[in-house]
Amino acid sequence: MNRPVVLISMESPHSFWRLSAEHEHALSAAFPGVEFRTATEEAVSHQLAEASVYFGWRFEPSWLFGAPHLRWIASPAAGTDHLPVAEARSAGVALTRSYGFHGRPMAEHAMGMVLGFSRGLFMSQLVQRNRTWWKDDLAEEFFDLVGATMTIVGCGSIGEHLARAARSFGMHVIGVRRTPPVAAESGITWMQTSAVHQAVAVADVVVDLLPATRATDRFFDHGLFTAFKPKSVFLNLGRAATVDQSALLAALNAGHLRGAALDVSDPRPLPARHPLRLHPRVVLTPKSSTLCRTYMDEAVAFFADNLRRHLTDQPLNGLAEVLTTRSPLVEG
Repeated sequence: MNRPVVLISMESPHSFWRLSAEHEHALSAAFPGVEFRTATEEAVSHQLAEASVYFGWRFEPSWLFGAPHLRWIASPAAGTDHLPVAEARSAGVALTRSYGFHGRPMAEHAMGMVLGFSRGLFMSQLVQRNRTWWKDDLAEEFFDLVGATMTIVGCGSIGEHLARAARSFGMHVIGVRRTPPVAAESGITWMQTSAVHQAVAVADVVVDLLPATRATDRFFDHGLFTAFKPKSVFLNLGRAATVDQSALLAALNAGHLRGAALDVSDPRPLPARHPLRLHPRVVLTPKSSTLCRTYMDEAVAFFADNLRRHLTDQPLNGLAEVLTTRSPLVEG
C-alpha cells in the first residue's frame, strides 16, 4: 500500500518562517507511515499530482487542477484571505489555518506601540535631533495605562492574548465580536459588534484585529473614527482593508486621534510621499507583528497535531470558512 504523500513548501528569506532540516526529521520520525516531500514555490504545481496533503504559505487556485488526490491544504498563517478557501471547498479539499501561537508576538508588538505613545517615546524620537529639551511637551502628551481602557475589535484568540498583556499594565479591556464567547475570558468586558460605537467611545486605545471579509471592508470608516474618544490611539494589526485610510487621515489631521500605529497598509508598502507615511503622529511597521524566533516550531507542532487527526479521520482544527457577509468579525 502506498504511503500518503505530504508536500511542503515553506520558503521565506527569514529562517524562523522556513521549515528546517530538524523540522523535517521530526515530522518523518513522528509519522513513519507518511512520505514527506519538499518543493520550491515554482515547483509546487508540478509536484502536487501524488500529494494528499499540502503544507505551505501559499496555494494558487489553479494548483487544484493538478492535484487529483489532494484532501487537505494546511497553512501556518492565522488569516486565510490570501488562500483559495471557496475553490478548495468546491473541490472537496479541506483548508485550515493555524492559531494559538500568533498571539504572543502580536501582543508584544501591540503593547510596544501602546507604550510608545503613552510614554511619549515616539514623540521623543521625532524631536530629539531638533530640540534640546521637551519635557514640558511630554507632560502634556503622556497618559497612564493604569485605569485606561483598551477596546479590541475582532477579539478572538489573539485578542485574548493581548487582553492579558494589557491587563498586566492595569488596563481595562473591552472585547468586540459578533458573538461573544459563552465561556468568556476572565477580565474582558464583551460587547457585540452592533455596539462598537459605544465600545470605542470609552477607549483610550483601540486595536483592530479584524480579518478581511466583505463584512469588514472599510469597517473603520469616518463614522466610526468620529465616535472615538478624543485623543485616543488607534492600532491596526488586522488587515489593511478593514480601515478607510482617508477617514483615518482626516481624524488624525483634525487632532481627534492622539496617534495611529499601522502594521498593515494599502498599498503595501505605502508610497514614499504618502501622507500616512509622512504624518508625525503615525508609526508604520512592515507587517512585522508576528515576527517570532519560535514561529515555525509552533506552526509545525500545530500541523503535526492536525496531521494525526487527518490520518485518523478526526475533525481538523482551524477549518477555514468561506468569506461572506456573514463571516464573524474576529481574528483568531
